[in-house]
Amino acid sequence: MEQKNVLIIAYYFPPMGLSGVQRTTKFVKYLPEYGWNPVILTTSPGAFYAFDDTLIQDFEGQDVKIYRTHSDVKRYAKPPKNKKFPSYFKQKLGRLFLQTIYQPDSRIPWKKPALNLAEKIFEENKIDVIYATAPPFTDFLVALEISKKFKIPFIVDYRDVWIDNPFHFYPTPFHKNKSIAYETEILTHAEKAIVTTRHTKELLLRRYGFINHEDVSIIPHGYDASDFEKYNGFKKQKEKFVITHSGLFQDDRTPKYFLKALSNFIKKNKEAESVIEARFVGLMRSSHLKYIKKYNLQNIVNCTGYLNHEDSIKNLMESDLLWFMINDTVRSPGKLFEYFGARKPILACAPEGIIRRTALDSKASIAVEPKSVNEIENAITTFYKLWQINTLPVPREDFVLQFDRRKLTGDLAKELALALDL
Repeated sequence: MEQKNVLIIAYYFPPMGLSGVQRTTKFVKYLPEYGWNPVILTTSPGAFYAFDDTLIQDFEGQDVKIYRTHSDVKRYAKPPKNKKFPSYFKQKLGRLFLQTIYQPDSRIPWKKPALNLAEKIFEENKIDVIYATAPPFTDFLVALEISKKFKIPFIVDYRDVWIDNPFHFYPTPFHKNKSIAYETEILTHAEKAIVTTRHTKELLLRRYGFINHEDVSIIPHGYDASDFEKYNGFKKQKEKFVITHSGLFQDDRTPKYFLKALSNFIKKNKEAESVIEARFVGLMRSSHLKYIKKYNLQNIVNCTGYLNHEDSIKNLMESDLLWFMINDTVRSPGKLFEYFGARKPILACAPEGIIRRTALDSKASIAVEPKSVNEIENAITTFYKLWQINTLPVPREDFVLQFDRRKLTGDLAKELALALDL
């Protein structure tokens, strides 16, 4: 079968790190197996919260063309700098300011250089279809204009909700209506919208009566089985009961309630203090670090700082229990699906909704209200007792396999083919 070319528009792309790049990176890695050559349109990162050069290794040796805007600008030629992860207050303040000025988001200044670079991409490549992933939703606007100009079909991929996202700020009805108008035009012209959860699909269908069920497909987040291959047959030592959280505490997420519950657990189980470790893999806000001291957990908590993806996986495999917290029902944390890939039990601090239900469907999770210290403490106690007698649960294998990134990329390849009527 003749290889087709797909233009992937992704502002966030390696060497940028964090969870926002994982989905795109893995699609790029596996698309060639399904007859699609990825051509990437992205930016040259000058500064970001974290970088992971190892992610590029996922498609080394493949003929992946990467076009970066601003690559000819002197200040982008220097090694990119790490930005400090802001406090929630500063993050909110920044959004208030930026979302008042910029529509649909603060990356809109990237649109013009991206469109200019697209001219070069189309001169040098035969592009068959366009795939744009967001946030930032500026990516969708870039795809729309390129599609119109070059008469090429496009697909949009929602990693997060747009209009109904509780963390988006609209200072006036005009701002919100402007974004709704943008999204309306995009969904009118896109061949397909891809979302990560059924909840997001339902939100789109409710808001926009002109689209139907066939116009929106669900491709969830996943895990890459090859990231875990070296741990086949791996047996973790039982010296410590290791509880790990991997990733950022974004927006209003906080480890406060977990740390309080852990402190209460230790007060009631003094013997556990010498064998328990709470590991935080990723960036931590200074306000969150204060809770460790407040609850006198300095000897128990291990903060690794940001690690590359390979080392993050290693930490998952060295753990007995994985936990996450989320306060809303709108977003889908990518870390949950890597937790499934690690085949470990999960403590899900999540409200009733699709993410909580997904965790429970693994048959290896306990789900609790995110701010219920008592429920979290009881869950820790239950898992600790199971660990003591070597009977910690393991996710169902058939359940885990449905989130394999290679399989999910096959689903994306089908959508790309449908966009071309192949």
